[in-house]
Amino acid sequence: MHRVIAVANQKGGVGKTTTAVNLAASLAATQRKVLLIDCDPQGNATMGCGVDKASLERSTTDVLLGDCELAAALVPVDPGNFTLLPGNQDLVAAEVQLMSMIGREVRLRNALKPVRDNYDVIIIDCPPALNVLTLNALVAADSVLVPMQCEYYALEGLSALMNTVEQIRASVNSDLELEGILRTMYDPRNNLSNEVSGQLLMHFGDKVFRTVIPRNVRLAEAPSFGKAVLFHDKDSRGALAYLALAGEMIRREEEALAGPAPEPEEEE
Repeated sequence: MHRVIAVANQKGGVGKTTTAVNLAASLAATQRKVLLIDCDPQGNATMGCGVDKASLERSTTDVLLGDCELAAALVPVDPGNFTLLPGNQDLVAAEVQLMSMIGREVRLRNALKPVRDNYDVIIIDCPPALNVLTLNALVAADSVLVPMQCEYYALEGLSALMNTVEQIRASVNSDLELEGILRTMYDPRNNLSNEVSGQLLMHFGDKVFRTVIPRNVRLAEAPSFGKAVLFHDKDSRGALAYLALAGEMIRREEEALAGPAPEPEEEE
């Protein structure tokens, strides 16, 4: 796949970190080499991988500020079979320092260059805000995956995020594209969910993933055990949904590489 994917939404509580961690584990389960980068000062992706964010020797902060090479800060995730660049509350201080630095928006992209070819997929978990940390992620990324709940306010937030993506594409990262919109915590019995889902499909078409992530107790429990849901309860609806999402992304990539199917020849 060889892609850098930023998982972003400035609205909190939409399943962004849940998606980053579980998509990383699900893609790793397909024998792909995966790196997960925690760019959120809350450090939830780090904790969700079973890594203690309070006792990190090196973190995303050190990488962004140039205090160490990215490869020196990586830790293996077990169980999970993928690699993590951990983050914690030090990113708040990093954000302040970055504001006065020249080229602040390309720090992560430059740090990734030496290791980028070592991974099939690099997933960046962004903070729930359009700040310099999210900007670094979007500039480093090939595409942005947007998890969102199907509720009214989510549509407004999506509009703001898409405007930001357009601005970044026009200025510093012309290759940035929309990976897809993922409907999370989805309840098909809710009329509003179905209505918003319909609007998403109407406006974004096949950029809306067919896979939907349901509300699932096992999925909600997994971070407290420091595991992706695949290793907490592999038969749960949440685990199966993220495996389905990984499969859908891989199929999309393969279809894009194969190009359009040839049109059948007309009979004489």
